[in-house]
Amino acid sequence: MQQTPPDRLTEVRRLSEQLPRFMRVVHALKTQAARADSRDRAALVLLFPLVRIGPLRQGALAELVHADPSTVSRHVAALVEQGLVRRVADESDGRASRLVVTEAGHAALESLRRERENHLAEVTADWDADDLASLTSLFGRFLDDLSAALPGVPDAGVPTDSDSPRENR
Repeated sequence: MQQTPPDRLTEVRRLSEQLPRFMRVVHALKTQAARADSRDRAALVLLFPLVRIGPLRQGALAELVHADPSTVSRHVAALVEQGLVRRVADESDGRASRLVVTEAGHAALESLRRERENHLAEVTADWDADDLASLTSLFGRFLDDLSAALPGVPDAGVPTDSDSPRENR
């Protein structure tokens, strides 16, 4: 068995310590956004996979985002009520329905996307383009490898905007 060089172990340890901090910061951002915004952001986030992958059954969406089906059901009901998603008959089983993002849903998603991009642009305003490109590339690689290492769990199943072959607009 090959021994890990001490500097690599040190960096893995640092990463291990940074991940919980990252998760706390993400949680704080989500909490802050929910307080500042009257829209149900958790429901809006469900629009991302529906646009990227295309129409899905509600159960498949819940599985894809690793959320409780009752929670997704509540969010989907809100999206339907707001006219952001509509239900269409599933071609393979007429008793089931699939969720389709409406034009209003695409507009809401674009607004959410712009908010995220503006926030990240503000946070990284002092970064040079090479540093930002390096972080983006390495973070994507890290997420890909982390997802691949989770047995039986597809990569939150969703390709990124940049590599999605099925942008459903």
